[in-house]
Amino acid sequence: MDGGRGEKVMRLRYAGTCWVCGAGIAANTQAVYERQTKTVRCIHHDMTTPCPSNPAAGLDAGPSTLAAVADAGPVALETVEPGTAGASARREFERRKTKREQRIRTQHPRIGGFLLTISEEGQSTTAWDTGALGGERLGKGLDRLACNTIKLLPDRRIPRSEANIDHIAVAANGAYVIDAKKYRGRPHLKIEGGILRPRVERLLVGSRDCTKLVDGVLKQVDVVRSALADDAPIRGVLCFIEADWPLIGGSFTTRDVQALWPKELYPQLQAQGPLSAEAIADIHRCLANALPTA
Repeated sequence: MDGGRGEKVMRLRYAGTCWVCGAGIAANTQAVYERQTKTVRCIHHDMTTPCPSNPAAGLDAGPSTLAAVADAGPVALETVEPGTAGASARREFERRKTKREQRIRTQHPRIGGFLLTISEEGQSTTAWDTGALGGERLGKGLDRLACNTIKLLPDRRIPRSEANIDHIAVAANGAYVIDAKKYRGRPHLKIEGGILRPRVERLLVGSRDCTKLVDGVLKQVDVVRSALADDAPIRGVLCFIEADWPLIGGSFTTRDVQALWPKELYPQLQAQGPLSAEAIADIHRCLANALPTA
């Protein structure tokens, strides 16, 4: 949220100088950034209390300076639009379903309702329903983990694309890019080649070759990495919902993308890591601004 002068409270990536008191503001310190003038000032300059770094400066700034800052209005942290897990896939399913229903009723005014009762949606339509269910179910599990050290961004749109990212989770040990898949069959890794031929890793679910899913997650990881200015760890995850996982073991990694199930993912998100709650909030806010809801 911005004040009247286009102000935003933010954590500075680089050191700056307060335009009110002239005091230096260290990098990684919260300050007020004024977009119109591209200047920063100490966050304590509400013009009624002195600045801790220079107690006399804020009060001696003069009537015009005090009025200018006071007129800026309240300054608050930018809000994050949370998004809804599976929402974009659910909308697309409903759109296709409605379009089909309207077409059949228009072509067959008398028996359209009967035809809809005895017929089924096409696979290209039901695939969207399946995708929505996978995102929704994983979203419910992730929501139970949400706290100040696990922040979530479900269903984010990739800029200049019709594609989306099912889930992003920012935790103490890094950011997770999670693609939820509601597939039947057992996910497993098949390795071909080696000594005499190039090594090739293929992701199979049952007998179905799903290697392209790994390519998709790697592209999503690149999108998230390009949205972050710092070097926070980013992990790609394929989370299979309702797959035929074995009782012992089963999860694996291919090309740095983990393939697992929800209960295997949750402990990783809860693990300790180098990122503080403040750093997690900063990354979460940065990604929310770069990747809007789908």
